[in-house]
Amino acid sequence: MAEQSTVRCTHERHAAAILAIFNDAIANSTALYDYQPRTLDSMGPWFAAKDKGNFPVIGIEDGDGQLIAFGSYGTFRAWPAYKYTVEHSVYVRHDQRGRGLGKAIMQLLIAAAREQNLHAMVGGIDATNAGSIALHAGLGFQHVGTMPQVGFKFGKWLDLALYQLILDTPAQPVDG
Repeated sequence: MAEQSTVRCTHERHAAAILAIFNDAIANSTALYDYQPRTLDSMGPWFAAKDKGNFPVIGIEDGDGQLIAFGSYGTFRAWPAYKYTVEHSVYVRHDQRGRGLGKAIMQLLIAAAREQNLHAMVGGIDATNAGSIALHAGLGFQHVGTMPQVGFKFGKWLDLALYQLILDTPAQPVDG
């Protein structure tokens, strides 16, 4: 296997690769509850929202500099009392799955969340996605609920399982 490197993803360098990974997930899985492929124009606002929220976009590139996995987190709910909680996502290019890349990205996201003094990470996972569920459970995430039939894709109702990791940060949380 070629050497890999961890990178902070940027719009200029990684938008097209992230878009390709997103669109593959949209077309071929229930990892994203979208119907239509996204456009390259959608990536500008996506990166801008990450920048505005100071949310990382962490990637793994192969030895040729090609993005093969990425993850990020963002606002969980848009009310002030949720400021210590984020919702994360992780995606691995279809031909690179099963090689530990998702775990590596998740470990980096967890470390970033601790550095940012966050307290909880939430992942919404299609309830049939056994690989993602196993990944999260192996990293200490707890199943905190399932929302039955909240999505509809590929002609069937989809259940959304919620997994949460409580972090030991911040040391001194504050209101307001």
